[in-house]
Amino acid sequence: MSQKVALVTGAGSGIGAAISRRLAKEGMAVCVLDVNGEPAAKVAAEIEAAGGKAIAVAASIARRDQMTAAVQRVRAELGPVTVLVNNAGLSEILPFEELTDELWDRMFEVNVKGFFIPTQLVLPDMKAAGWGRIVNISSSSAQTGAVGMAHYSASKGAVIAMTRTLAQELGPLGITVNNIPPGSVQGTILYETTKDRFAIPLEQLIKAIPVRRFGEPEDIANACAWLVSEASGYVNGQTIGVNGGRVVS
Repeated sequence: MSQKVALVTGAGSGIGAAISRRLAKEGMAVCVLDVNGEPAAKVAAEIEAAGGKAIAVAASIARRDQMTAAVQRVRAELGPVTVLVNNAGLSEILPFEELTDELWDRMFEVNVKGFFIPTQLVLPDMKAAGWGRIVNISSSSAQTGAVGMAHYSASKGAVIAMTRTLAQELGPLGITVNNIPPGSVQGTILYETTKDRFAIPLEQLIKAIPVRRFGEPEDIANACAWLVSEASGYVNGQTIGVNGGRVVS
């Protein structure tokens, strides 16, 4: 294969930006995709300045028309997509009794449909290559539950279930599908919107994490880089927790 092409969603900041930089460092051409074009362009420019190859694309992962156009542009400017990181997502804290049908549907539209659409669109490229890597970023909240996040946890649980199913369906085609459920990662939208709502102080929360620190976006990027590499070809359908030991299996 020639230079591998990676599509990373939600890549304008946080985990997605760190993954984009890391995959570019590994020699891949990267599409930095985000619903907001300006931060995506900034990340792509940083990759180019460091000697990598990247383009920025603005699109909503839950809109098939926008994602179809985005994938077509990636193919035209970088080549067929053989690495997909479904990272973009929506998070929110709200008591279960206050959830509305609209809030529930919106969460699943972004966090589940928004993984389904990009995966389906790039699948022809991976099938043609006889090789592909898909990494879905889920959440440790799907493994443990989280107070005030019933819709979020449920949507991320669906991502884990979808990962397991696609791993079995696509594995015979040379395509592996795995997922990473992060713990508390600094610099992410979820962390920033929830850090002041914890029932106990952050210092006490850190003591509950065996490695005694919150995660960094680069921690997730490191695991992702391995999962999309040649070295992980026998790893399929797995949940690779990157959470400092908060959840053990």
